[in-house]
Amino acid sequence: MPVGFDTDVNSAALGEATWGAAKRLETFVYVTVGTGIGGGGMVNNQLLHGLVHPEIGHLRLPHDFTKDPYQRACPVHGDCLEGLAAGPALLGRWGRPAEELAPDHPAWSLEAHYLALGLTNLILTLSPQRIILGGGIMKQMTLFQMIRRNVLQLLNGYLQVPTILEQIDQYIVPAELGDRSGVLGAIALAQKAVANLR
Repeated sequence: MPVGFDTDVNSAALGEATWGAAKRLETFVYVTVGTGIGGGGMVNNQLLHGLVHPEIGHLRLPHDFTKDPYQRACPVHGDCLEGLAAGPALLGRWGRPAEELAPDHPAWSLEAHYLALGLTNLILTLSPQRIILGGGIMKQMTLFQMIRRNVLQLLNGYLQVPTILEQIDQYIVPAELGDRSGVLGAIALAQKAVANLR
């Protein structure tokens, strides 16, 4: 039997490319924000690989300790995206899990700030046609508008691209397949493995 292997986030990205928010796109990034932060995606219709695989969750971020005295959750990199914005960081910083934080809790503006810093780096590095956000933390839908606003502020007009400047609501989007992105991506990966036999 043919077998396909890839990372969980690349599998989710493949699911979104096959049946979800990345259909008909050649280059996009999928980021999951939950108990950890991971990312995958495609460049020129090929899943992102390299020496190992992309470690998007460990992008280093500026950390202003006067505004956010939290000491971070990542034991390896400290002030990385995952260490400052994944579920354990929310719990460590606020003393409650994300699902217990009200939509108007100050946690979300800080979360949007950190996620926007990470996404801005990805936009400037990979130039994706779309960014798709999934995972448990992103079920807090108020985050999307805050993230989009922060990304525009961080880019500061540098990229004069209508897709970003005028259509950011269609540029940074939720995973269309929701919690099924990874499972459906595994099916798509299996389909590719079978197709490669022919």
